[in-house]
This record gives sequence, C-alpha cells and structure tokens, in this order.
Amino acid sequence: MWRELTFKAMNETEGNIQVRLARTEDAGLISDYFLRNKTYLEPWEPKRENEFYTFEGWRRKLIKLNELHLMELGFYCLIFNTTTNTLLGTISFSNLNRFPQHSCSVGYSLDENMQGRGIMRTALRLACNWMFNVQNMHRITASYMPHNRKSEAVLEASGFQKEGFAKGYLLINGQWEDHNMTALINQSWQERA
Repeated sequence: MWRELTFKAMNETEGNIQVRLARTEDAGLISDYFLRNKTYLEPWEPKRENEFYTFEGWRRKLIKLNELHLMELGFYCLIFNTTTNTLLGTISFSNLNRFPQHSCSVGYSLDENMQGRGIMRTALRLACNWMFNVQNMHRITASYMPHNRKSEAVLEASGFQKEGFAKGYLLINGQWEDHNMTALINQSWQERA
C-alpha cells in the first residue's frame, strides 16, 4: 500500500518530459521497459536475473523501493513522455548520506529509441534539482565507463565535473569496468534545521 510521503514527492515536469517517483502500480511499465531494452542496456549495466524482466519481480522490488522512498534512503524515478504516457527511462538516487556529507549517487538509463533527443539531459536536470531543493543534497556523484561517450556528454551538459578515475570500479555485464568519476555540487546549499 502506498503511504503518504512526508516530503514533497518528486513529480517534476518540463515540456512533455515528466520525472516522478516509481509506484507499485508501475511494475508492468518498468518490466516492459527493461525487457524491450534488454540487449541495448546489457553492456552498460550489471548482469540481471530473469526476475528483473518480469512483472512479479518488479512488483516485489517496488514494494522495497517504496520503503526506501518513505525513509528517504533512496529514490527510484521514472521518466515519462506526458503526451503519450510512455516510459522513456529511469533515474535512481542511491547511497544517500545526510550529515555531514549531504551526498548521493545517481544512475540512469534511457530507451534505445529515445537517444539523442535531449531527454536525459532534461530529466537529469529536473531530478537533480529536486534532490538539491527538496532533499537538500550538497553533492551528487555519477560515474561512467570511459568509452560511454553518450553518458559523458549528458553529464558534462548537466554540469557534472570530472573528479577522477576508478580502476575496476563496477561489475558491469560480468566484467570489472573502469569508470570516470564526476560530481555536481549544489552551489546554493544551506544547512536546514
């Protein structure tokens, strides 16, 4: 059951792009999205169990994600085209640390057929602004494999600054992959009571 959130739930829109928190009733949309993009996303993501591509697997996962939302420990967001009500991609915020870091990590994916249209740039900006303004994050980190030029371009256009390089950082598609490390800093961060 979806309980009332104690914070302003993410539901940000610009033009026909909407970014909102995932809900349990989104299980079918999400499983269809990942099944449709399985081959395309495989080189960029961890190996997935078969359950990851099923309605029931996502129904159970969304129950757990809802609890993370309620505890403000993580946020799993969906990107929609409001005109067609089509799921275009996902953005997730994890590793949330409050005092004294006020930081988190972001990851994202976009439908293969939606590449090159500026959708992720818009969605990432909306989502990061929400994390800064509502969740009061000071720092959002993102990493990408050096050969992932699309992700590099999205992060650069979104204001993320390269901070370093991590050898064998993440297990992606069964291989330990090197990653470039970036961060976006909330320049107007203020401590809240």
